[in-house]
Amino acid sequence: MSLAIEVKDLLIKFGNFTAVNKISFCVKRGEIFGFLGANGAGKTTTIRMLCGLLIPTSGNVAVAGFGFEDGGKNIKTKVGYMSQKFTLYDDLTVGENMAFAAGLRKIKKSAFKKKSKELLDFIGFDKPLSTMVKNLPGGFKQELSLAVSMLHDPEIIFLDEPTSGVSPQARARFWSLIKKITKAGKTVIVTTHYMDEAEQCGRIALMRAGELIALGSPKELGKKAFPGPMIEVDGAGEDISEFLNSAIKTEGILEVQPYGLRWHLSTKRKEVMEKIINDLPKNAKYKYVEPSLEDVFIRLVEGKNR
Repeated sequence: MSLAIEVKDLLIKFGNFTAVNKISFCVKRGEIFGFLGANGAGKTTTIRMLCGLLIPTSGNVAVAGFGFEDGGKNIKTKVGYMSQKFTLYDDLTVGENMAFAAGLRKIKKSAFKKKSKELLDFIGFDKPLSTMVKNLPGGFKQELSLAVSMLHDPEIIFLDEPTSGVSPQARARFWSLIKKITKAGKTVIVTTHYMDEAEQCGRIALMRAGELIALGSPKELGKKAFPGPMIEVDGAGEDISEFLNSAIKTEGILEVQPYGLRWHLSTKRKEVMEKIINDLPKNAKYKYVEPSLEDVFIRLVEGKNR
């Protein structure tokens, strides 16, 4: 297995505050790897370190084969970074923004001309380069920011909540670009608050309070959090409320959580679920379901503080 990133016992401290507490993981080349967690979980701090912007307090880190012996300089040449806040300049044109970013990366003019055209074609940008960035829709801005982060042809691209604040259609389009990037052999590391986006990652690292509490594919995380059966219950009225209040107190119940206008109930054992189903009110419908990533997040990330 060819690895893009290897992290072992990573510790990042700011004074007496521990932002990331001895986490270990690896990322395969060509993988879409996700970080999921509440605000303050340590996701962005970890990504900033992997981009060479922060020096680890301790631990072993290799990004594209490079460590921090040189302060992260070599790492910076191999990674692209798109922050959760739009990082281009509204008062510059599309072309000026791209040229400015190329200048910061010291990309030669001939190489920049070829690469910028290639990337604009890749994202399907068909507006004039003289277009002011402030006049672009949010989705176009995010795609342009992605293109700029790839001007120096990085091996690994870090996307920190890249679709925050854009329309569902723009989000879907952006994720189609992410998949095209990995098909071309590049590695993508992404943080997101959208569960449907996280479901599209090959593997996900769940973080809470600076610690890595679970790692695996969405399906593997579901099995870890919910080893027993789960049902989705559809019903309303006083009867369903009484049933839910009773179910919560049942020995062997794992979770009773709202899921849209329905409810997800999970148990440790099949026989406990059978009892739950027998107690369902007549007006309620149910079906067996697989745990969603939202179920996993609520149980593993938020559950400790509920």
